[in-house]
Amino acid sequence: MLTGYTDHYGVAQQVRATTLVAVLEALGVPASTPQAVEGSLERSRDDVWRTVLPPTVVARHGVEQQVSVHVPEGAPFDAWVELEPADGALSPTATPWRVTAAGTLHGERERRALARADVPAETRTVDSRTLERAVVTLPEDLPLGWHTLHARCDSLEARATLVVTPQRLELPPEVAGRQAWGFLVQLYSVRSRDSWGLGDLADLADLAWLTAHNGGADFVAVNPLHASEPVVPLTPSPYLPVSRRFLSPLYIRVEDIRETAYLSAADRSLVEWAAEPVRELSTDPGPIDRDAVWEAKRAALEVVFTAPRSASRQTALDEFVLEQGRGLVDFATWCAIAEHLNGRNWPPELADPTSPAVGVLRRSLAERVQFFIWLQWVADEQLKAAQRIGREAGMRIGLVKDLAVGVHPEGADAWAQAAVLARGVSVGAPPDMYNQQGQNWSQPPWNPGALARAGYAPYRDMLRTVLRHTGALRVDHVLGLFRLWWIPGGARASAGAYVTYDHEALIGILCLEAHRAGAIIIGEDLGTFDPWVREYLASRGILGTSVLLFERSDDGTPRDPSSFRHLALATVTTHDLPPTAGYLAGEHVDLRERLGLLTADPQVLRAKARAERESLVDALSRRGLTTFDPSERELVEGLHRYLKDTPAALVGVHLTDAVGERRAQNQPGTDTEYPNWKVPLADSAGAVVMLEELFDNARLRSLVAVMNEAPHPEDLPGPGG
Repeated sequence: MLTGYTDHYGVAQQVRATTLVAVLEALGVPASTPQAVEGSLERSRDDVWRTVLPPTVVARHGVEQQVSVHVPEGAPFDAWVELEPADGALSPTATPWRVTAAGTLHGERERRALARADVPAETRTVDSRTLERAVVTLPEDLPLGWHTLHARCDSLEARATLVVTPQRLELPPEVAGRQAWGFLVQLYSVRSRDSWGLGDLADLADLAWLTAHNGGADFVAVNPLHASEPVVPLTPSPYLPVSRRFLSPLYIRVEDIRETAYLSAADRSLVEWAAEPVRELSTDPGPIDRDAVWEAKRAALEVVFTAPRSASRQTALDEFVLEQGRGLVDFATWCAIAEHLNGRNWPPELADPTSPAVGVLRRSLAERVQFFIWLQWVADEQLKAAQRIGREAGMRIGLVKDLAVGVHPEGADAWAQAAVLARGVSVGAPPDMYNQQGQNWSQPPWNPGALARAGYAPYRDMLRTVLRHTGALRVDHVLGLFRLWWIPGGARASAGAYVTYDHEALIGILCLEAHRAGAIIIGEDLGTFDPWVREYLASRGILGTSVLLFERSDDGTPRDPSSFRHLALATVTTHDLPPTAGYLAGEHVDLRERLGLLTADPQVLRAKARAERESLVDALSRRGLTTFDPSERELVEGLHRYLKDTPAALVGVHLTDAVGERRAQNQPGTDTEYPNWKVPLADSAGAVVMLEELFDNARLRSLVAVMNEAPHPEDLPGPGG
């Protein structure tokens, strides 16, 4: 934990003593009295000696590394590594599904003996025993993967998780040589005539095909598709899911499930009746009604769930269940119990997924558990189809998924992973220029020590599922893998402290799982951070995020395009600001003033916004990208031409900018005061834009033409970026 930090304005800030105590207590470190502090310090000095091996060791491929082993003084010991099976091990929390008549195949595990390093041994007396710290060497040729580190001394044998990670991720060859561009969309807002009032996975597949085939786009980046509550009311924010690992069935297209086509006439009528009340919502310009959509879809999905499946379909479902393992069963159990309780408080006996009371309910609600498992399989199949369709249409990347920072404090992940989450605190961000009161995202953070003791298994399993069927993954607030702003319960968002994480472990595991999935990683690295963080991420091959509106030189003018990073996704704006047209009209100031979110003089902020616009116009006009008095459309297109002149590997175009939308999708610092995450896609006049009409929109066609203009040779990145 850090006792101070440098804020967004470069000013050193000290953390209050009361905050430090509260955060330490959340970490499981008593600190409320001087005696408690002294006792905690003493325990922390000895705890590492009490374990034979560290709980988890994360190494880099090709680098020799040393590991400490604690044994009784002078006692001989053996140490070795048991390698992950060459055929690719499933998660330890998953049930292997490869079976033969002889039983389950786990794969052969190679064993490598470890040599003791020529390092002087240290000794310490702990709990009346004299212990020795020996050192063994991990060879540099250990393969990538999840291995097990062993040490045996007399009758005592210890084991630890050993993860060997890539030095860095490399861009796929088809992306490395030429800048790729694509659309950034809030999927729920992009609706078609066949939608049930909310953009879904079939719409995503169609959007990928349309933008690739008609627009030459290389990717479609979407908001987090994480799971929401199984019963209404649903949390609107895609960044506050009940689970980050699993998908929201809200995005399922009922008609695209194979079994729907074979329903009886009576059952088919039930599906149609469920759709009728919400299908007309697709053209409604008002806030998106997730609750109505889910009530309708759940009724229809329950009908389809009861339909018989072919042998191949049933086998595919069974294999999906066995591959996802205990995590899927726990998630589905939570959904079934939450549905059963229907808003009532969870009794204490249901707080532990392994409790007898949960076991009893899991059995009594077995059919509902199976229903929620089936929903995940259906959603996974439809997401897979969307990625396939995008790639077949010519996209070099396909789908870009989004990983939220955390989860709902009362959701499925918080329930199933309580042992590795900190309680009594929530995650947020300190004050900055756009959120002057700070932000509280109400999410429980990982407990760094508990996560390491769990071998990072919850983190790994989540990444493996999230990285399915995607060409790239955007990690929201990637700085949280280095440090997170912890806010004690009941405190203001500004009254928090930074807790540090083992970034070498978290980033390394992210790189390993992305390497195995063949996915690009994009880190959203905006906000308050130390400069070395971006350098570290780049050294691991993780792309950053460059937002043109934030990229300023020391004198406040827009940075020259040539100075942008190559390893980055470059965009004009973000989803936490109004679309570009609205932002440049100062609507971000007007909106925050109406909502009472400003701590500075509104007139001063408006003058600053006008100056910002003028500096952008000046920078664009000097490069011949606009006139000195550009129209709104000309200015938006000029800003995207500016991005194309950067060496950024990826350039993103917000779909809202392409159709002329002016309303923000989200206003940080608000809840019910603004329709966050409920704004349907509309044009500059406020008219709803349907998926089928996208390429009828003149502004979109014009901006797409801009994105497909051939770059000047001098604008191309040189070898190595």
